[in-house]
Amino acid sequence: MKKLFGGINLTYPKLIIFALIAAVYTAVMAIIPVTRDTSFRDISISFEVWILFGIIIIMNSKSPVDSAIKCFLFFLISQPLIYLIQVPFSDLGWGIFIYYKYWFIWTLLTIPMGFIGHFMKKDKMWGLAILFPILILLAYHYIGFLCESLTFFPYHIISTVFCLVTLILYPIVIFIDPKVKKVGLIISIVIILASSAYVFIKGDSSYKTSLMSNGYTIDETGEVINFDDTYKVYLKDKSYGELSIGYEDALEDYIINADFRKIGKTEFTIEAPDGSKKVFTIDIKRDTYSFKKKK
Repeated sequence: MKKLFGGINLTYPKLIIFALIAAVYTAVMAIIPVTRDTSFRDISISFEVWILFGIIIIMNSKSPVDSAIKCFLFFLISQPLIYLIQVPFSDLGWGIFIYYKYWFIWTLLTIPMGFIGHFMKKDKMWGLAILFPILILLAYHYIGFLCESLTFFPYHIISTVFCLVTLILYPIVIFIDPKVKKVGLIISIVIILASSAYVFIKGDSSYKTSLMSNGYTIDETGEVINFDDTYKVYLKDKSYGELSIGYEDALEDYIINADFRKIGKTEFTIEAPDGSKKVFTIDIKRDTYSFKKKK
């Protein structure tokens, strides 16, 4: 662990290879369909792993200037390459680079961040003030991932654990002074407890969508499903969430709204005022679903 955080002779050729490997891996995770909505694709969306890369570079740099240049160069190489690799596989084509604008801003910010971050190596108590914003950013990701994991388990559970571990790890590996290390660890634990409490108070995440509108036609049979606000709609297993019928002004018609809180397979029923029912099986995923009428 000591070698990773300060024992590497991080030459520029090594840095470039590091950036290329990180970019290729991230692009592959963004391209492969099976990684959708999983922790493996999070590296292409959020910061937690890139924070780790940045800290590794900072801790293995020789000076604040060296740290700033290497952080900037690493992100300048890796980030556009991630999108370049995705071009042939994306429906957007070259248009995918619209997402790079956001990362380019952060790439520019790595110059002051890398410069200031290097002063954590002074091993002083005030170094915790430099680390603190990084811990807060990690906590922000931890909250989001924990919400997702609690609701749509096991989605993002690896990212949740990764944020948790690195929150505890950074004060331990960055600082040598036992007092600074101890105070940093206390700060991290407080942040973790506060973040976890916030998630449990705030509640789980949910997937809100619309299932169908009045007059929906079943492709296989051509049957038309009609309903209005006198009908009832409900899930067989209420742990999967809630369904309701509402009027959509834009459509000028009624729709079935869904608030899903669990992934898996269940059934839902549309019940008419006369008691007749139409039952559907539904397969709920993180941000998509499919259903068909039971025979």
